[in-house]
Amino acid sequence: MHTRRFLLAGGAALASTGYSFNAFARKVRGGAAHVHAPAAAAATQPAPVPETPAVTPVGPVDTVARWACILDYNSGATLLEKAADERMPPSSLTKMMTAYVTFTMLKSGRLKLDQTLPVSEKAWRMQGSRMFVPLGQSVSVEDLIQGMVIQSGNDACVVLAEGISGSEEQFVALMNEMAGKLGLTNSHFLNATGWPADGHYMSARDVAYLALRLIHDFPEYYHYFSEKEFFFNKIRQENRNALVVKGLADGLKTGHTDAGGFGLCASSEREGRRVIMALNGMPTSNVRARESERLMGWAFANFESAKILSKGDVVEQAPVWMGQVQTVPLVVAQDFTMLLPHGWRNSTHVSLDYQGPLAAPLKQGQPAGQLTVLLPGGRQALVPVVVGQDVPALGVLGRAARRLHL
Repeated sequence: MHTRRFLLAGGAALASTGYSFNAFARKVRGGAAHVHAPAAAAATQPAPVPETPAVTPVGPVDTVARWACILDYNSGATLLEKAADERMPPSSLTKMMTAYVTFTMLKSGRLKLDQTLPVSEKAWRMQGSRMFVPLGQSVSVEDLIQGMVIQSGNDACVVLAEGISGSEEQFVALMNEMAGKLGLTNSHFLNATGWPADGHYMSARDVAYLALRLIHDFPEYYHYFSEKEFFFNKIRQENRNALVVKGLADGLKTGHTDAGGFGLCASSEREGRRVIMALNGMPTSNVRARESERLMGWAFANFESAKILSKGDVVEQAPVWMGQVQTVPLVVAQDFTMLLPHGWRNSTHVSLDYQGPLAAPLKQGQPAGQLTVLLPGGRQALVPVVVGQDVPALGVLGRAARRLHL
């Protein structure tokens, strides 16, 4: 017999019991800050921002950003999107991928923070944002990382690229290989800095998801993104991310080119919730600062993490076939937390599926079925249900008596 029981009624939710990077990557659809480069031949002023508002689970939201994506870190749920899968000029948001490759090398032991890398003439001559590396000298990897993520130094990126791979071109091949592994199907890199180039692009969703992976995969290095300033060659260099400087975010990057406008990727954690935001295509740095602060506040104000079920909660007393007891509790196998718009917790729709009666003997923790939680747009999340206690089978006499009784 197949049993289906409705536990709660109505509504919608954004949910996950935790990370599912592979599943999220499949949802990503396919492609630095502060380059301050002159527009390339094909890169003119950005097109006007579409009047279409951003899409959110709580209704449309207007934004001056041309491209936008806001994610909940814990669940990977999309809170806001506007042209989120459209390929855009990422400017120095590109440096987040340069950082990801660099951190990968550090974590594998192929690179050391105190290791020094030589400054080539190519790196020294880089235009746009710079940390002013000295020609012919060597700079520590840690200083270069700070110059890259705090000052957005194009020269620092080239020194790292050449030091890791021998040339920037070979390093870019690593960037594209890594993007493929991460599922960034709307990203393609032609340089390590974000300098304008035809065919160099990312999407807002790819930027946001890359930030999620940086935070999750490299917690030991993420702190560099939150540093408000650093000194190199007696020069004070301040973080260009206004949200970081104001203490409203702990990373990640900003960017600007003529073609892409002003962009930002930021992350903030408040009361146990972390939000990641990627915006691009804004007209000025002041507009970028105001809009990013407004939308970050919106993301925290309109959603809450609600524990729907706790590990061990009894969801059903299931009938038992030929057991020493006639019913057994079915319990939730793990905590289940959902990201919901405020006030929607009681409208969550959950149902239970299992095959019954359950044939004895049964062992505590034995899989017995699953809860199905309905998500927006018909999506579903599944929570396993297990047997709550051991149930020995009846002996021969007991089985015979049960049959006679039946």
